[in-house]
Parts: sequence; structure tokens; C-alpha cells
Amino acid sequence: MVSLKGKTVYLRALEYEDLDFLYKVENNESIWEISSTLTPYSKFILKQYLEQSHRDIYEVKQLRLAICSQKDELIGFVDFYDFDPSHQRVGVGVLIADEKNRAKGYGAEVLKMVTTYCFNHLGLHQIYATITEDNVASIRLFENQGFVKTGVKKDWIKSGKAFKNELLYQLINVH
Repeated sequence: MVSLKGKTVYLRALEYEDLDFLYKVENNESIWEISSTLTPYSKFILKQYLEQSHRDIYEVKQLRLAICSQKDELIGFVDFYDFDPSHQRVGVGVLIADEKNRAKGYGAEVLKMVTTYCFNHLGLHQIYATITEDNVASIRLFENQGFVKTGVKKDWIKSGKAFKNELLYQLINVH
């Protein structure tokens, strides 16, 4: 049985009530670099996004789930992107929005749930993530969950006037 409920957090579909949190996250310029965002999002556009968020991952090739604490507080999102059912793979990104909620084990629990969901429910062969080489916390998180660095994209992300390398991490389902 697939479970998207852990001991400290659970994953759920997006709700209309998530609009203000989504607006705050999507317009946080400090994370635009990792999401390749260049301009702010309006609430109107985000409302439209929420209205379409029910669409099937097989149709739109992506999925965003809300990360909630056991106290029902929305603390972040997990994104599935570049879903490829033919090659049985998906990219994954985890965002714990507020620094006060980071380094508490939530990300590790989310990745465990995601791994179970992807391998057991979606029948995927692999999950991957791309992480800038200076994001030490994310590198540690993914490595601690068994992801292996398999590649480096040199000068891949423009950051100010410089460029950063982006690392490719993969987790292959061997079962």
C-alpha cells in the first residue's frame, strides 16, 4: 500500500486555500535561481494554476504536492517534473519554505514517501534531482536517501554575474 503520510509530515494535493502560501513561495526571489523564474507571478495566474493542479501526472508530466506538518501547517512543496512514463523516470524537488522548518528531518521523510510513491505506485525505474553544487543541505539530504551523484553540468545555472555547476543525482530502483 502506498502511503503519503509519515510520522512528522504528510503529502496532499494542492487546495485553493494554498494560494497565499504559493504566492509567497513563487515570488520569493531567493529561490528563483533553482526554479528558473525571472518574473513574479500574479495571484490570478496562480489561481489558474491551482484550478488545473488536479490534472493527471500522465497528462501534464508534472505534479506538485503540498508538504504539511501533522498539525496541518503547510510547510512546503514537493515537485515531480519531466515525468517520462516511457523511460520510467521523474525528476523531484523538495522545498521546505521557511528556514525554521529546515533541518528537522522533514525533507528526509518526504523523500522516503516520494520514493515509495514513485517506485511502488507509479512503477518507475528511477528518480533524479538536479542540485547546484553550493546547495550543501540538499546534496546531503539526497545522498542520505541513497541518491548517487552521476554527473555535473558545468556552468549550468547563471547566478548574478557568475555561473554555477549543477549536479545530477539519481536513485535507481533495483527491485
